[in-house]
Amino acid sequence: MRTITPAGRLYSFSRLDATAVVLYVSLSVLLAPIAAVFSQVLLQLFADAASAAFAINLVFYLVVGTFAVLAAWRVVDRDLRILATRPWFTLLMVPVSLLAMVVFAAILVAATGASETSVNQAAVRGLVRQIPAWLVIPLLVIVAPFVEEYIFRHLLIGKLSRRLNIWLCCALSVLLFAAIHVVGREGLVLDVLMPYLAMGAVLVAVYVWTGKNVMFSYFVHAAKNLLAVILMYAIPPELLDQVTI
Repeated sequence: MRTITPAGRLYSFSRLDATAVVLYVSLSVLLAPIAAVFSQVLLQLFADAASAAFAINLVFYLVVGTFAVLAAWRVVDRDLRILATRPWFTLLMVPVSLLAMVVFAAILVAATGASETSVNQAAVRGLVRQIPAWLVIPLLVIVAPFVEEYIFRHLLIGKLSRRLNIWLCCALSVLLFAAIHVVGREGLVLDVLMPYLAMGAVLVAVYVWTGKNVMFSYFVHAAKNLLAVILMYAIPPELLDQVTI
């Protein structure tokens, strides 16, 4: 007989959560300086800079992702079961949410001026141009979105809201999600942050709207990254200024 984990336990911070967060933050901060120091060694190990960058990102997301899965598998199981009870809702609302994200980003960019391409975004585009799709898609569409939804939605809202006001947690989720994609590179510049703020706001909205269903926000996030990757492979670079991932 299958036991049901109490909801309170699903949203209690664990040692695995702490390990995943420490790894995510520390590796996010340290990987770039380490890669710069050992750049010559990396170029000897890999054919080019893009391959080295792909390997570094793959190791980063696989390491953090392993702890994320171990920490959140009960929530993942519960959320998938909930979505399975209403499959047509999921199939319909994922593309609707994706459309809302694209529209909201366009509105914010139009209201604040032209969007500037972030260093992170430029790096992703360089990766896509030089690494085959069958390697890029698992990383950027499957693994990375799960890690980010676990950190920025499940932990920052689902678990932290047991101790702080949920709307404060939502604001922190949006701001930190945007900041982590640019901080340490070009600074917190509004033009660079805007697409990520829009993306984070929609992901937070669908997460809260679906009763803190992290798998639904994950599916939306994965769909957004898949669309971005497809566009990057299919459309000339000069037409991709508003595509974020």
